Amino acid sequence: MFPYSMVFAKLGLGLLALILQINLLGKRNLAPSSALDQIQNYVLGGIIGGVIYNDTVSIIQFLMILVVWTILVMVLKFLKANSRLVKILVDGKPVILIEQGELQTETCLRYGIQAFELQMKLRAAGVQRIQDVKRAVLEQNGQLTVVQMGEKNIRFPLIADGQVNPDVLKLIDKDEAWLNQELHRQGYEPRDIFLAEYLDGQVLLYPYPPESGTKKG
Repeated sequence: MFPYSMVFAKLGLGLLALILQINLLGKRNLAPSSALDQIQNYVLGGIIGGVIYNDTVSIIQFLMILVVWTILVMVLKFLKANSRLVKILVDGKPVILIEQGELQTETCLRYGIQAFELQMKLRAAGVQRIQDVKRAVLEQNGQLTVVQMGEKNIRFPLIADGQVNPDVLKLIDKDEAWLNQELHRQGYEPRDIFLAEYLDGQVLLYPYPPESGTKKG
């Protein structure tokens, strides 16, 4: 007789594990916003789907697998939040594919973007000609952000999650020494900042709340 009770129990555990990961990782839905989110969804789905109908895997073993996977995801998220290198290795970084109407062919080839794929993304954004594009940026989740001629530039953060973004500094012809001077003038260190933007020649800072305990140590 097919062990329906075991299947239902594993389904219930899998659902609880999914809910737990969503809440522990601060997410509000399953839509992936980064490579880590996609990996998390794929692996967790594979674990649940592969174990549900496997009679040789007990409830306790299944529970241990779910716990270990959840711990691994949380450790990786912590490393991402505290290391720019780990964040780039896991999620990558935004890539400029078109700048001032000029297609960055070498960049497209380096990141495996094919011509038909780029054209499809541009059409989806309502763009017919590359010459009409002021800047097109491939985001970490694979989406293409397009700014057409005459529109305002995309604003990338100087600092995000306490980590300085040197690529953005290069775009505005500044360096980390300049940014640190601006931060010290306002009484902060990079690790104190949740988000920092550059607008109209000014650095706008959004620090972590002192009582949150989220500041980088």
